[in-house]
Amino acid sequence: MQVSLAQIPWCHHISLLTKIKDVEERVFYLTETANNGWSRDTMLLQIKGDLYNRQGQAITNFKETLPLPQSNLAQQTMKDPYLFDFLNITDGVKERDIEKQLVDNVSKFLLELGKGFAFIAKQYHLEVAEQDYYLDLLFYHVKLKCYVVIELKNTKFIPEYAGKLNFYLSAVDDALKRDSDYPSIGILLCRDKNNLEVEFALRGMSQPMGVSEFNLTEVVPESLRSSLPTIEELEREL
Repeated sequence: MQVSLAQIPWCHHISLLTKIKDVEERVFYLTETANNGWSRDTMLLQIKGDLYNRQGQAITNFKETLPLPQSNLAQQTMKDPYLFDFLNITDGVKERDIEKQLVDNVSKFLLELGKGFAFIAKQYHLEVAEQDYYLDLLFYHVKLKCYVVIELKNTKFIPEYAGKLNFYLSAVDDALKRDSDYPSIGILLCRDKNNLEVEFALRGMSQPMGVSEFNLTEVVPESLRSSLPTIEELEREL
């Protein structure tokens, strides 16, 4: 804790003291700020987005499908719900439109996903038994040392979605996973879910995966929106 305190500017501490009354919650944001190198505005964004109560809350089967401590670390990387407030979404939007906007806003998307995610591709092509399949979004997590497949469903969760993701993860492990990698992880993002239904669906899955909702509620202040880099700016920097 002393190291974390020394790493964080005084203005961060003032904001935490004025906005967070619960000591445990304050320590959480203090630690996350130190670990991720958040600016004060980013830290305030995470507080407003209630990261403390979303972190690690996704329903997963990691305990049954991953060894320790990999399972605990993987659980903590997931949130429920995810907040995609930076998207310009209208009623009746299609899943492919959401996917495109997430990629167009990849810097903000990565901030919401959390530290360690490296974007690889959207609609990543895999061939299985001479059939073509396309993954919505493919990432590699540098800390977990595994591929991460994210599937977007702009509907309520149904058990069939878990079965399809289980198939994709098997295919990714066969085609991409190296001996030094851990098993690939799947994240299924839906607009709504019944937690009991999700728990039952995941019991029969052999591949590690989790299910979370995603919300489009606006929580980003307009002043902060303008300060975050666009995809074009990020590409120029790279």
